Amino acid sequence: QVQLVESGGGVVQPGGSLRLSCAASGSVLIISDMGWYRQAPGNQRELVAIITRGGLTRYVDSVKGRFTISRDNAKNTVYLQMNSLKPEDTAVYYCNADGTSVDHRYLEAWGQGTSVTVSS
Repeated sequence: QVQLVESGGGVVQPGGSLRLSCAASGSVLIISDMGWYRQAPGNQRELVAIITRGGLTRYVDSVKGRFTISRDNAKNTVYLQMNSLKPEDTAVYYCNADGTSVDHRYLEAWGQGTSVTVSS
């Protein structure tokens, strides 16, 4: 099993910044892709950004140029730096990771979610 623990959410004014962190722990041999998703009230969960173990990244169009995803493979941790935040970024943000367990099985896990509110 793998556990993902997120931190860094909060309330910020439009134009402000937040940094989310997500650390993976447990019976993990290797973490492959790590990503951030978000779900606003009444909406479906959507992919925000994803990063491969090698550092390749992909973003949803609405956050390009404002958000940056990064990771520290030694710490099994992924980050999401969010700048120039807009009210429409308000959502619960979820961390996701997949990889291989110590007994060589595929694993995938979700974090518990961290709330981001952008409001004046």
